[in-house]
This record gives sequence, C-alpha cells and structure tokens, in this order.
Amino acid sequence: MPRRVYLETFGCQMNELDSELVAGRLRTLGYAFTGESAEADVVLFNTCSVREHAEQKVWSRLGELKARKADDPNLVVGVLGCMAERDGEALIRRMPVVDVLCGPGELDKLPTLLDNAVRTRASLAADAPAEWPRGLRSAREVALQGNTSRRSATLAAAQDTLEMLDLSRAMSPTDGEGMPKRSAYVRITRGCNKFCTYCVVPFTRGAEVHRPPEHIIEECRRLADAGVVEITLLGQTVNHYRFEHGAAVTVNGVTQPQKGRSYTGGHRRDPFAGERVTTFADLLARIHDAVPSIQRLRFVTSYPRDFGDDALEAMRDHPRICRYLHVPGQSGSDRILGLMNRGYSVGEYIEFIDRARAILDQPEIGRPLAISGDFIVGFPTETDADFEATVAMLRRARYKSAFIFKYSARPGTVAIDKYPDDVPEAVKRRRNNALLAAQDAIGLEVGQSNIGRTMPVFVEGLSVRERKRRAAGACSAHGSVMLTVGGRVPSACGAGPSHGEEAHEESRAVERVQLSGRTDTDHIVLFDLPAGARVEDWIGRLVPVRITGATALALSGSPITA
Repeated sequence: MPRRVYLETFGCQMNELDSELVAGRLRTLGYAFTGESAEADVVLFNTCSVREHAEQKVWSRLGELKARKADDPNLVVGVLGCMAERDGEALIRRMPVVDVLCGPGELDKLPTLLDNAVRTRASLAADAPAEWPRGLRSAREVALQGNTSRRSATLAAAQDTLEMLDLSRAMSPTDGEGMPKRSAYVRITRGCNKFCTYCVVPFTRGAEVHRPPEHIIEECRRLADAGVVEITLLGQTVNHYRFEHGAAVTVNGVTQPQKGRSYTGGHRRDPFAGERVTTFADLLARIHDAVPSIQRLRFVTSYPRDFGDDALEAMRDHPRICRYLHVPGQSGSDRILGLMNRGYSVGEYIEFIDRARAILDQPEIGRPLAISGDFIVGFPTETDADFEATVAMLRRARYKSAFIFKYSARPGTVAIDKYPDDVPEAVKRRRNNALLAAQDAIGLEVGQSNIGRTMPVFVEGLSVRERKRRAAGACSAHGSVMLTVGGRVPSACGAGPSHGEEAHEESRAVERVQLSGRTDTDHIVLFDLPAGARVEDWIGRLVPVRITGATALALSGSPITA
C-alpha cells in the first residue's frame, strides 16, 4: 500500500506552486495523497514567514501532532518553505515532532529526505523497546539553502538543481475536490534582490534567479496539452525578468537559470532586447504567440519601479494577456517608504499608475485596466500624517481591491532589529479598519461601473458559499446526503417538516448552484449555473456574463447562453 501524504500550504501563490510541484514529484514516486491529516503516514506543512497569522497556524498544527506522534512513531512530519529556512534546526528544538526540514531552495531534495526519514522511523520503531514509545528519537533530515544562495552567478547557475523540479512537473487533471483543473501557475523567477526591511523573502528564497525562456514556454505548452487554459506567471518582482542569452550556462546540455541582471532604465526600453536578451515584454509576447490554446495569461507580482512601456504595450497588443496589475504600494509616505527600503517614491509610484492607465485603460472598447495593491499600516514610527498620506495614495490609485495588513515584526527581517515596533496595537487596528473602509468604498464604485456590461468570465468552480453549503453534509432531519438535481441543490438543511406532503414540498424547494469566475481584470464574478447543466462542464470555460450587481469585493450577473 502506498504511503499516504497530507500536504497543507500556507501563504502566497509561490507556496501553492511549490506544493503542486512537490506533490507531482511524490506521486510519480508512488506516494498517495489524502485530504485528512489523521489518515496520513506523512504530514507536510509548506510554510510562510511573511504574515504572523500563517505562522501561528503552523505552530498550532505541529502542536496538535505531538500526542499522535507519541502513539504512532512511524508518522513522519515535515516542515517546508520559509519557516524551515529561516528558523533552521531551532524549529526542531522547539517542536521535536518534526523529522524533516526543507527550505524553498532545496525542494528538489525532498523525496530523498522523506525516503530517509520514513526508513529511519520504521527502523527505530522496530528496534525500540516496548516500554519506550514516547521517548523514541529519530535522525533528522535537513536541507536548507543557508548562505550558499548568493554565490557567484556562474557557480549558482551550474549548481541549480531546483530547476529540475519545474522541468519535471507533473500536472494533475483535477483539483483537490475532484473538479477539472484548468488554471496553473508557472514560475519565471525565483528569489528577490530588494531587501525590503519588513520582508524575509530574500533571506529564505535567496537571490533573484531568472529561468531560461525556452523552459518557461515549454512548460506552458505542456500545461496547455494537459487541458490548462489560464496561466499565471509568478515572480517576487515579475517584471524584472531578463534573460541574457550570451551569459547563459549549459550543464549536461540543459540551459541553466541565471542570477538577475535587471535593466534599471525606468520605463525606457531595454537597448539589448532582441536576440541577446529576452525581456519581460518579450517573454509575454512569446508565450502568447507560441501557446495559442492558453486563453488567458496573467502575472504577479509587479514592482512599480522599472516597469517598461514595452511590457505595457505587450499587454495592450496581445488580446489574451489580462489587463490586470497587482502592484504593492505599501505606504503613501515617502519617509516610511524609505524606512521600508522600497526603492521608489510616492511620485514614482503614481507616475507608473498613470502611465499604465494611459496605455492600457480602454473601457470604450470593453478593455478596462484594473489595479490592485498591498499596504502595511502601523510600520514603526508611522504618524497620523504618514497614514493620511497612505489614504490619499489609495484614493488616488483607485484600486479594484487591496490587501491591507497591520505591521507585525517578523523574525529574520531587518526591521525587527533596526526599528522599535512603537505604534500601539489599538492605533494599528484603527488605521487598518479606516484604510479597509476607504478601499471598500472605492472597490464598490469600481465594481458598480461594470453594471450593465457583458464581460467574459473564466469559470473557476463553485463559489465559496456553495463549497460551504456542500461541506455542511446532511440536508434533512434524517441526515440524507445533499444531492445535486439538474444543477441545483436543496436550499435548506434539516428545516421544516420531515414527513407527509409538506416534507415532499420542502424537498422540492431548491436553489441554483452558484459558480465563481474571474474577468481578465481579476474581478470575481458570481452567477448561477443554468438548470440542468453540470458543474464540471462549465469549469475552465470562458462565459459571457451580463453584470447586474456589485459589492466591494465581487460582481454578480447572469450567464448568456446560446
């Protein structure tokens, strides 16, 4: 019987992709996956260090495994990702339940680490005295990048075994709920060179590395052949992608990724673009033209400085590239941006937003531009004036949505040692709520501007509401399983009479199944599945939807069917 793996992912889209790549590799080696931790022989947590909330969840999950591990010494527990890289073996000292540590730059080594850990646990369990179930120790399996991540460009490229994890990608045809999988992430860069003072990513994921364009395009082709119709390109600073072909290193006939050599010419075009250099704009155009079955091409996350007009024009001139930009602003105060080491001013940020809108925003032909951002409130020394400047920038940018967080000092960052966390929690909370309220008002206005339009919507699956309703389980006083009838589900669970004619009428009271999708501007759109239609037949389709309503977070409408 294959060993069963439970893999839980915390944090960003990068982690989601890492987990998918890891799962694909382990499946090819004979591991099976389960959605229940209690059923697994191997429990893995792919972690994030950016937000405190995600980290606390990991500590909680590990704490829950202590009793089980004592009773089941064969259980193997692994911590992957940024927490593993940042904390190292100190994490094991705090949580001895952990057998495997693997940083994000060493995930290609995970199968070997797991195999060693499984064999070690089995051997120790067999040899341990019967009276020693709770004291059973194990040899730890550790693969961390450490300070090797910033070696010289040639050496780093020659030793880049992580690229093989991307190249050997195995695509599952369904998601965790058994629905068709029609969208996928593709990494174009790894790591980061920005060293923002609140962020641990440059230390946990290493220096910025750019993948060869041929590898990226081939990965997109293979995903398209597997049925994927929407691809999101990933990078910490995705628009800094730049691959110098003359500097490429080849190992065993395979072109290797190379350390980032970003062109810093602002919005001017790279003078070396063409045969010698593949820029971000070139890459977008090449994927668009080389893989026509990909109906939507997205990318995140963009860095506001050095975003060239050539990339904006590539988005404008290639219809299957989505007109959506996620561009973190973080603060509207130049002083705070300086303390954050963001590398741009408020004026430079707004200049980029205005330039992007001038080139891309064309609502008159049904091709508007949407922008979202990130903000941190309560960064050390932030004053009321600094915060009001942030509110002003948010209102000036008019985001369709924004991710807003209270600052929390994160271990391993520059800020935790350099700046006292001196903004009271109550002030952080008040500012966070005020900024959320300002964004909700803007988001509602932006959403309402779409009412009356017919927008192509990429259908992703059941809405959150629908998934919760299905997860609720039994749907009558007798505990019968909730059934789908003609694309509909019962509207009430265990409510009303349970016998006789009234019960019969109650069983006929149904509600449409609600689906969720996205426009190319990344607006969430909710609509009802037409009666008689099957959910699985709609996932991955581009459907015209007439927008009839809007909230601050989502649009709603009716699909137009032939």
